[in-house]
Formats: sequence, structure tokens, C-alpha cells
Amino acid sequence: MGEIRNPIKKSSIEKKNKILEKGFTLMCEKGYHNVNSVDIAKYAGVSTGIIYQYFTDKRDIFIEGVKNYSSNIMFPMIDILDNTKIDKNNLEKILNIMIDSFIDTHKMSKKAHEELIAMSHIDDEINQIFKDNELKMNEKIVNTLKYNNFNVKNLNEKVHIIIGLIDNFCHEIVYHAHKSLNYDEMKKEVINIVLYLLKD
Repeated sequence: MGEIRNPIKKSSIEKKNKILEKGFTLMCEKGYHNVNSVDIAKYAGVSTGIIYQYFTDKRDIFIEGVKNYSSNIMFPMIDILDNTKIDKNNLEKILNIMIDSFIDTHKMSKKAHEELIAMSHIDDEINQIFKDNELKMNEKIVNTLKYNNFNVKNLNEKVHIIIGLIDNFCHEIVYHAHKSLNYDEMKKEVINIVLYLLKD
């Protein structure tokens, strides 16, 4: 196997990105263990040899895909935090927007998320990527709240609880969908809990 290329030319960068996108999508749709490099090459419309010019193996593709996916999941929430002045008067409205955005992001990549969760239980590196991104999101929210004068005791710990609560609510809607539950009312309860946790 030859040396892994770091593409510089636009065409090479586009080719690598195509392999990454197609390979990651295929592994998420069919399952990581049900796909090999030949399958990825065929799906991406390239030769198997081309894949090994840019990636060491299919796991290398999957890991890069996980990093991109995790960033894309976080981006809408970070964008909201970066472009919105948050105070106690509009916090409830912003929470509604953030939760809806988080749900939409999960719905758009349902199969990917399911496969990633499964892989995170058996692959330490993937699990660490999730942990690192969770901590980055936690830190971002804490810093934003502090900047906007939310002087709350144990803010770091409370934000961690809030992220977990919202994430579980999104999973309930997207993956579980219990017909006996009223999700509009559940969303109100989630927001009420968050508002309570962020009280002075």
C-alpha cells in the first residue's frame, strides 16, 4: 500500500470528499460491518486503488465521517448561540428554536445517528469523538450563558444535564415515537426544567 496523499489540487480534494461522503453514507445505511472497500469504490464511482490513495482503510473513512457528522449536528445550535442575544426574557423562545433545530438535524441523519451510536459502544475512538464534541458543546453553552450574565451556581454541571435532557427528548421523538406520549406537552416540560435549572 502506498503513501496516503494529502490532496492539494481542487479536483483531488473533491475526489477525496466524494469518497468520504459516499463511503460514510453507505456504511451508515447498510451498517459498518456489511460494507467493504470494493462496495465504497463502486458507490463512489472510483477504483479501489483510488480509495487507498486517500484513506488507509474503510475505518479511516468512517472516523473522518464521524468527525464531520458530529460537527454538523452541533453547528445549528452553535449558530443560534453565536447570533442571538440571550437573556431571561427570551430564553424560553430560544430554547424552543434550539430544540426544534436539534430534532430536525436528527431527522435528516437518522440512519447515520443510529449506526454511530452502535459503533460508539464498540469503538473507543468513535466514543471519544462523541465525548469530545459533547464537552465542546457544553463549554460553548456555558461561556455563552456567562457572557449573557447568567450567574448560576454549578452552571457547568447544569448545562451538562440540560444537553442530556434535550438529546433524550430528541431521541424520543425521532427514534422511539411512543404514541401514548404528547410531545408538545413533553417539550413544555423539558423547557420548564431548563428554565428552573438556569434560575439565579
